[in-house]
Amino acid sequence: MRHLFALLFSVMLSFTAFAQQTTTFIHAGHLLDTKSGKWMDEMTIKVSGTEITDVSKGYAAIPQDVKYFDLKDQWVLPGLTDMHVHMETEYNPQAYISKFVDDPADVAYNSVAFAETTLMKGFTTVRDLGGSGINISLRDAINKGKLVGPRIFTAGKSIATTGGHADPTNGGNAAFMGNPGPREGVADGADQAREAVRHRYKNGADCIKITATGGVLSVAKNGSNPQFTVEEIKAITSTAADYGFHVAAHAHGDEGMRRAVEGGVRTIEHGTYMSEETMDLMKKMNCYLVPTITAGKEVAMKAEEDGFYPDIVVPKAKAVGPQIQGTFGRAYKRGVPIVFGTDAGVFKHGKNAMEFGYMVEAGMPAMEAIQSATITPAKILQMEDQIGQVQKGFFADIIAVSDNPEKNVATLNDVKFVMKDGKVYKD
Repeated sequence: MRHLFALLFSVMLSFTAFAQQTTTFIHAGHLLDTKSGKWMDEMTIKVSGTEITDVSKGYAAIPQDVKYFDLKDQWVLPGLTDMHVHMETEYNPQAYISKFVDDPADVAYNSVAFAETTLMKGFTTVRDLGGSGINISLRDAINKGKLVGPRIFTAGKSIATTGGHADPTNGGNAAFMGNPGPREGVADGADQAREAVRHRYKNGADCIKITATGGVLSVAKNGSNPQFTVEEIKAITSTAADYGFHVAAHAHGDEGMRRAVEGGVRTIEHGTYMSEETMDLMKKMNCYLVPTITAGKEVAMKAEEDGFYPDIVVPKAKAVGPQIQGTFGRAYKRGVPIVFGTDAGVFKHGKNAMEFGYMVEAGMPAMEAIQSATITPAKILQMEDQIGQVQKGFFADIIAVSDNPEKNVATLNDVKFVMKDGKVYKD
């Protein structure tokens, strides 16, 4: 019995020491309250384990045996959220043949670097909107501490119609095309649409992504035609609701976009050719626009390089890319709800924060752009009490930059400090 008590006492001492080691104090020269959009000067943040346990005015005395970070000359914010990334891929001239030569292990290996790059740029949470399903394993590995990366909410495999933007066999030869179905994320008709959602649930997805219209980078002629009926979309959104999912809809063309909004999707990705009528419908339905301006800019630029994209993609990239920023500006001015998203993976990972500059350039105040990457995504992801704010009880996701991003939004491209779940990854 005496040995048992000695063992228990030893375990208690070890636990106490561990708790002390994971207590962190931060002195923040300027701390953003994302809810009010106001800066608070000379603040102290206390972190225990993965959680913020106190936020107080003034520079509190630092106890012994705790970690301390002096950010008195920094502008401190909650970790950012990008609501549209593709963590498995990064487009390059070889991307279209990669699916024929890369094994799943190759895709997984590449995704590890993309995840770390994203986190180091200050994005502590992302929503992955479509891959092969390896994005689910990547999420799990990060959550278990095996890999370094952001907190991932993933759609797994996107859902498309036959030949649609996310049909994984587009561009293949006849032998490769086969006949993919709901298991592979291809659905025609309401019954298959419901089945496709249930397969995403079975595979461990967190949300649903559909391709409501044609797309720019798929090997198909039309980049904006509608590709689901309203009936099919309603089958998807109602089934998704049963499983606790929200639905994101890739959409460039206005007709497919309108169908998606009428069908009950939560977010519209890109929104390139959105009409004023669809904007008003989005306001009525509380449907958010995810702008992805950076993707539009980058795709249009790469389309000028000979051989970067297949010939069938080039005219779509040149036509669609330049339109997205203007549409965003008009949608913002009309009052469409906006949430931050970039489509990173279509362009180089780590350039996500360029989106802030494009949003401000199009007319959105910098503070609203920052809120669209903090408190707004938290609401959509149903994480309002956990991410998007530096507040007591929230996850300790904290970043810092060396200038006031409200006055110089470009400073968000150069994040100096990154903490996620109480662990510092960049100092």
